[in-house]
This record gives sequence, C-alpha cells and structure tokens, in this order.
Amino acid sequence: MRFTEEGEFDKMQTAGYGKDGKQEKGMNQAKDPIGIFDSGVGGISALQAMVRLLPQEHFLYYGDRANAPYGTKSTEEVIRLVREVTGKLLERRIKALVIACNTATGAAASTLRRELTIPVIGMEPALKPASEIRKSGSILVMATPLTLRQEKFARLMEKYGEGAVKVPCVGLMEHVEQEDWDGARAYLEQLFAGYDLRKVDAVVLGCTHYVFLKGIIRNMLPERIAITEGSEGTARQLKRVLARNRLLADEGEGCVELETSGTQEELERMKRLLNLEIPS
Repeated sequence: MRFTEEGEFDKMQTAGYGKDGKQEKGMNQAKDPIGIFDSGVGGISALQAMVRLLPQEHFLYYGDRANAPYGTKSTEEVIRLVREVTGKLLERRIKALVIACNTATGAAASTLRRELTIPVIGMEPALKPASEIRKSGSILVMATPLTLRQEKFARLMEKYGEGAVKVPCVGLMEHVEQEDWDGARAYLEQLFAGYDLRKVDAVVLGCTHYVFLKGIIRNMLPERIAITEGSEGTARQLKRVLARNRLLADEGEGCVELETSGTQEELERMKRLLNLEIPS
C-alpha cells in the first residue's frame, strides 16, 4: 500500500482528462485511479470497504481538512468546496469519483453529475436498511445539521422515514478528526441519555466519521438495537457502476494514495485510520 506526501497530487504529471472530466481518445480508463473525497478523515471508513471489495483498484483519497466541517456550512459553500476538490482529482485522470460524505453528496452530487462525464457515486444515510429492520420502535438518524436539512434527506424520509428521528450531532465529527475517543464517548453518553433506548429499534450512522465510533456506540446500546451505515453499500454500488461502464481493473495489485488540504500530522492520522479495524 502506497501513500503520497502532502502536495504530491499537484506535482505529479497530469494527462488524459480535462477539468470537465472528459477523457482523451486512446486512453485505457480501466487502469486509471478512482478519486474519493471527504471533508476530512471520515471517508476513510468508506475507503476501507472499497479496498476490501476492489483490492486491484488504485484509489486516490483527498481529505479536505482545511475546510472541515462541511456539515455546518451552507449548501452553496459546500458546492464551491466540492468543485475545488473535484478539480484536483480530475487532474489525476480519475475514471470515477466517489463522494464519501453524506453532506457533500446531498449538496453537490446532482451538480457534479451534470458537469462531469465520469461516473459520480455518492452516499446517503442508511435509512432504508434501518426501516427494514424496524419493528414498532424508533430509528435514530445521527447526521450533520446540513445533511438533515437537505432535500435529498427529505426525500429519503418520505420513503423510509416512518419512526425516524433526526439527531443532529454538532461537533461529533471533530472528535474523530482528532482521534479523541474519550471525548467522543462522553459526547455520545450525553446524546443517548436524551432518548428512551427501550423504544429504539435502530441507529443510523449518517456521517462517515461516525463509522469510526461504531464500536463505542455498540457498547452503549442494547444488543437488540441495530446499527446501520452506508460504507459497504457504497462500495458495492461503486463496483456495479465500474462494471457497467467497463472500468473495472481486472489485473495487478491495487494501491491507496492519500492527500489532505490540512497538515502533515493530519495526513499521518489518515494513514492510521485506514488501518484501524472497524467492528462489523
């Protein structure tokens, strides 16, 4: 597994794609990398699932730590930031783009799909599987404030939201960004104290950062309460889209490259989290 140093994305030679995502003729796209981004380290949880499912692929991950969090910004600001990050990844002639962030997906996925010709895969809170598990209790949907306000989430609620309760988690992702597990545990204890867990059937981790807290959350909840999140589903969707577009890499050993708009320390944190075991 290979990692970049900070700034290496901009130093490497670019060829094959314009900034509109269009490919030059004669290029073998199947050998090109997959671009993935999030506002910080959260999308690393989705990257883990993609690496497990598609070990032959070359992944480029960009954590926009300098502009985190996305979840407390306006939709217009998130779209602007997403375009900037996408431009950096397109310079590396990516064959597909994964928005490994529920907030950024809701804000910008439709815009990017209109503007680009490469496949764009997004994420959404795993409310559908939670609704299939639900009996008569409630579903707690943990997410950023912006995710919970978005039209995309409103449509999801219309389809699968019976019994669902919005749980905005302002500040929780920052604990993950800092690997502050004790602070996250204290935050979650206070959060869950506000709900009658006897009446809860499922908890949705509607932010990729929260997936790194799955073990802590599991230990706080009764065993009968299901926990759902979208990493594995996103990885499967990526594989389906690549196969449909004949973009699957079918030979060779894959690799992962990491980049951040933040500091070298934050790049090292991304490397550690990529190797952190997350409970299933």
